[in-house]
Amino acid sequence: MNFKHLHYFWVTAKAGGIMRAGEQLHTTPQTLSGQIKLLEDWLGRKLFRKSGRNLELTEDGHLALGYADQIFTLGAELESAVRKAHGGQRVLDFKVGVADSVAKSIAYRLLEPALTVAEPVRLVCSEGKFPDLLAQLALNRLDLVIADEPMSRRISVKAFNHPLGRTAMSFFCAPELKKQLKGVFPQCLNDFPLLIPGAQASVRQQFEGWLTRHHIHPRIIGEFDDGALMSAFGREGRGAFMAPTVMEQDTVTQFGVEVIGRTEELVDEFYAVSVERRITHPCVVAITDAARGQLFG
Repeated sequence: MNFKHLHYFWVTAKAGGIMRAGEQLHTTPQTLSGQIKLLEDWLGRKLFRKSGRNLELTEDGHLALGYADQIFTLGAELESAVRKAHGGQRVLDFKVGVADSVAKSIAYRLLEPALTVAEPVRLVCSEGKFPDLLAQLALNRLDLVIADEPMSRRISVKAFNHPLGRTAMSFFCAPELKKQLKGVFPQCLNDFPLLIPGAQASVRQQFEGWLTRHHIHPRIIGEFDDGALMSAFGREGRGAFMAPTVMEQDTVTQFGVEVIGRTEELVDEFYAVSVERRITHPCVVAITDAARGQLFG
């Protein structure tokens, strides 16, 4: 097997598309597509299929990605071990899984303290469905999972929930769109274009109940599993959207939107899930202390 081809496939799968992977690898989309095609020919299986303008993994692609994750993680560990054996500075590998329902801005704020510990840290961060990440945690392929819900007791994984904090929700929209609002919040959202989180988001069920209680009937323009994509549509004036209040200033600055209102009836909670009942890993200690004392405190 040509491991360069496998690496191109791995980066493309992680990046979510040829264009983003090409930017990361500093190569053209044509070259990248050709290298992946050679890998598919060698395996005799299609690893990607087109879904509109995007690429999605086939069943064989998911299988290949799992092995590629292990291969390149072991490669990084090999490099670290050899450098350490020859007197290099010890680097602490910290492998984290982030549930794809967690907003990227929140994930960064939660994980950033891990890079401030005394010893050098190599952060290996992956994203996926919460149950899949828990399976990786159970196999010791991850040190920690960050999620916006606790691990259910029905899941047979020996791990422990460590609450990080909770935040109310704020609503935003582009300045031009805000001029069309009528009345006070939240009634001003009635018959107003709205962008909402996907069905898997932990806050979605709360949101639907909140609309019913306040007799609000917005025009749902789109549903998004990716909070950053939802905010990008909001920035372009396609509709109002909600985001954690704790990230309110960042959302305003990054997307050029304005706050419509806030509600403490909608709450987003965040958890660190680890195999440790009592946290000892220095990176996890840094994350939990910063989240409880600064971000959500």
